[in-house]
Amino acid sequence: MAHQPDPSVFFEDKLHQLQLKNARIVRENGVTAGNLEVQGPIISSFSAANTAGINVLDCEGDFLLPGLIDLHTDNVEKFIHPRPGVQWPVPLAALLAHDWELLGAGITTVLDSLSLGDYDSGRARTAMLNEVIDGLTKARADGLFKTDHHFHFRCELSDSAMLPLFERHIDNPGLKLISMMDHTPGQRQWHDLAHYREWRAKKNARVWTEDEFAHYIAERRDHQQQYVPPSRSTIGRLCREHNIRIASHDDTTVDNVEESHRDGITISEFPTTVEAARRARELGMKIVMGSPNIMLGGSHYGNVSAMELANLGLLDVLTSDYVPGSLLHSVFELAAKGFDLAEAVAMVTKNPAELLGFTDRGRIAPGLRADLIRVRLIAGVPVIRNIWVAGRQYL
Repeated sequence: MAHQPDPSVFFEDKLHQLQLKNARIVRENGVTAGNLEVQGPIISSFSAANTAGINVLDCEGDFLLPGLIDLHTDNVEKFIHPRPGVQWPVPLAALLAHDWELLGAGITTVLDSLSLGDYDSGRARTAMLNEVIDGLTKARADGLFKTDHHFHFRCELSDSAMLPLFERHIDNPGLKLISMMDHTPGQRQWHDLAHYREWRAKKNARVWTEDEFAHYIAERRDHQQQYVPPSRSTIGRLCREHNIRIASHDDTTVDNVEESHRDGITISEFPTTVEAARRARELGMKIVMGSPNIMLGGSHYGNVSAMELANLGLLDVLTSDYVPGSLLHSVFELAAKGFDLAEAVAMVTKNPAELLGFTDRGRIAPGLRADLIRVRLIAGVPVIRNIWVAGRQYL
């Protein structure tokens, strides 16, 4: 008779053995029914070995996926600032709650995506970002997280406060990715000034008179001319020296994409038009879109839909952006629309692993980390039934 798993084994015995049987295993090239064996933190084989003395879990025909890899989530700031004007007084508690939400969404490797910029807070945001980066770094070093945390710095090039903050943290060993952002109104995502003005009124209750708005736009454009070129040059140089990958952000025109390509950037994150995505593909750049865009059926900013790009073969990686739970759900939404499940899963596992240089995860294969999630579809909704991170079971 097969042994049922003893949860204590996963926390106390680094060399435990586990067999996951009767699973639909989503592998690199397709879905296969069978068994998977884990020894300690790694996947050992697909064979059906003698189960005497080892733990066996019957997956009852559920899907077994690699743990999800999320290269862009803004989620941590929701816990630091749970309401406008409120900063949580115990940062570690906020960070741990953030970690649990990611794990519950099936995300086993994450790049905490922090926007480095401080236009409107009187430098309060810079102080908060330093505290969050230092707190995440220490909690990771102390082994307090379940998910494997790294950093993605989203660098607002037109902000005078950005570069000193970036330079302070450039040596952080967890920094895996930066994105070059320029949200100056009048171009890229905000090429429509009326749309920008309406968005700021809704999000920040920022209401301008005509003269105030004209003054603000002129000031921002002046900042763009003053800060963007040196910031772009310095960040590019430092990232090359530290072997940190760089993404563009909100490419809208062919010129935007070609500028990034000239700078050696190989990732186009959140292109806003088909034209930009198509040119990125022609130049060999990888295209990243948000999974909320898939679930909502389009961009709430009015940009190109991620599903349209997927249908055109112009989508490589999905990221949770601002809804961790959307990452897994978007995979099965793509499958429901006729996409191959293994290819959809690769967008949130194998492909981001390759982009970030992770060679030990992202696929279910012998010798790789046992980052795994067991998923059952219930009324079309993917429900996570078990989670393992480096062989340790947390659900």
